Amino acid sequence: MPPGLSDLIEETKLAASALLDYSGSLINPTVRLGVTGLSRAGKTVFITALVHGLLRGGRFPVFEALSSGRIGSTRLEPQPDDTIPRFDYENHLAALIEERRWPASTVDISELRLVIDYQRRSGAMRTLTLDISDYPGEWLLDLPLLDKNYEQWSAESLALSREGPRKRIAADWHAHLATLTPTGPADEQATLTAAKLFTAYLKACRDEQYAMSLLPPGRFLLPGSVAGSPALTFAPLDVPVDGSAPSGSLWAMMQRRYDAYVSALVRPFFRDHFARLDRQIVLVDALGALNAGPDALHDLQAALNAIHDCFRVGQRSFLSALFRPRIDRILFAATKADHLHHLNHDRMEAIVAHMVRQATERSQSAGAAIDVVALAAIRATREARVQRGREDLPSIIGTPAAGETSNGTVFDGKTEVATFPGDLPDDPAALFAPGSAFKGLSHTGHDDADYRFLRFRPPPLERGPDGEPAFPHIRMDRALQFLIGDKLE
Repeated sequence: MPPGLSDLIEETKLAASALLDYSGSLINPTVRLGVTGLSRAGKTVFITALVHGLLRGGRFPVFEALSSGRIGSTRLEPQPDDTIPRFDYENHLAALIEERRWPASTVDISELRLVIDYQRRSGAMRTLTLDISDYPGEWLLDLPLLDKNYEQWSAESLALSREGPRKRIAADWHAHLATLTPTGPADEQATLTAAKLFTAYLKACRDEQYAMSLLPPGRFLLPGSVAGSPALTFAPLDVPVDGSAPSGSLWAMMQRRYDAYVSALVRPFFRDHFARLDRQIVLVDALGALNAGPDALHDLQAALNAIHDCFRVGQRSFLSALFRPRIDRILFAATKADHLHHLNHDRMEAIVAHMVRQATERSQSAGAAIDVVALAAIRATREARVQRGREDLPSIIGTPAAGETSNGTVFDGKTEVATFPGDLPDDPAALFAPGSAFKGLSHTGHDDADYRFLRFRPPPLERGPDGEPAFPHIRMDRALQFLIGDKLE
């Protein structure tokens, strides 16, 4: 099918879905909130804490509709799409409360529907439906593939794999690649080996030692329900961007499977889920990249801008809601703020804001609202001042997970420890400047700082003045106010 005709058909399908959604919203106002982030950013914890806070009346002073008492009740209802798994809220909550362990990470798309009864400022009672869509950020990085053919993707992937630490990580895959003849006969075993080595390279890049973020195709890392599918059995080849694959060749087979991946997995995800979102929060593990060093930091910046460029942003209007849905608010949230003293939260926000500065300017010029916040959906630490010699250090105290180690100590999961996490750089622009002296937080040379960022256990659930249980948090209320506060006016 010609590319132009294919695009027209996709736009027609999107318009039909938008018309159906818009008709329903006239009767029942709905906000479709997308929650995404790359691996270890905290998507599952964020959604669980958000839902628990709304259901149990959490302590969210900046979230005006709740703190003022205008929200009457919140309840869960069946999610809108019968073919999408439900977000497993109850089991995730039990892991946090009963076992005091972090729930399993997001590996597939899921949904949850919250219905909020509230009083408008005018006094009238209304109902808002909040549909939360949870999906891996790695899948989002696949959306640019919709506009690339196999040859373009191969060239970009190979160029990236030959830079910085990636070149060393990709050594085994590159060695196998050198044995392949793209124009030679299709070879299933050679293809399987190439796909296996390419996937191993992607997984190694994601390890916390390197903390790379720009790693498409996303389903090679998080295949979800399509694990083992032939559509995931391909790899880049060193072929000319403007070349043509001979019939029956290895190149042609790789090209066919790449096309199947895009048409069967990427395009339906865009059409049926992503393109229908109204609001979006992107969770960012900036500390992991800062700790790993400048290569990881630049890679995260490229990934965040690639993620942003996937969004259809702009001010929502009658026509856009009817024919071309747009995301009108995006929040970039730097997670794990509880791993730092509050004196460094502004610096953390400034670093992420610098990463997405150009993307933010483009969105704002299109009429969309963008914000950056440092948050912890569930705060696992508390702050203290710790005396070390003559120094009074701003520190954090928490219970490291069982098996965590630091300076030869293996923690039992029961004992609290105090750590000084150090200070983030105060000039975000200097981190990204050519020739920057920044080598990563773990190489700053501060003798007292523990830059490895221990994994702390979830805290015991606290009780509010009304006796209701609530998770301690950092700026979850600010995130909620930005994402849906205007819809509860």
